[in-house]
Amino acid sequence: MAKRHTGCCEPFKPSIWENKEITWNNKLFIKDRVRCFFHRPLNIKNKIMNNMQQIKDTQAMPENFVMLFDHNSKWRSDMYLAVNKKIPGVQMTTLSGTFLSKVFEGPYRNAHIWTKQMYRAARSAGYEPKKVLYYYTTCPKCAKQYGINYVVLFAVV
Repeated sequence: MAKRHTGCCEPFKPSIWENKEITWNNKLFIKDRVRCFFHRPLNIKNKIMNNMQQIKDTQAMPENFVMLFDHNSKWRSDMYLAVNKKIPGVQMTTLSGTFLSKVFEGPYRNAHIWTKQMYRAARSAGYEPKKVLYYYTTCPKCAKQYGINYVVLFAVV
């Protein structure tokens, strides 16, 4: 049965990202920084809302939207929001390389377990991962309403 849209986060389709090898060549993203306290984001809601409004206002939403987080330290994360064109007034960047993606389901507190599993999966595929990026597919409220919380991990290989 199809999930009803919450009016906030789109229902997630795991098949798009499950066990994929993706090559990006200068894939365009908005880059922003999120303050954290022991890896817990502090200003994430406003950052996402502001950036999503910019994407909406400029009609820059790509077909397969992805929002990646690079948890650099327990005090900050870099956030990358995919776009289909440059947007004035925001920091833009590109990502290039090969990425292995795998979909996980469960509470956010399992991220450390998923990270270990992602490293093992990349190694079993013959790669030595450089780092892992995280795609939180829905906000906590929408995950609760949908009854499932998907998180996609991208191993940078």
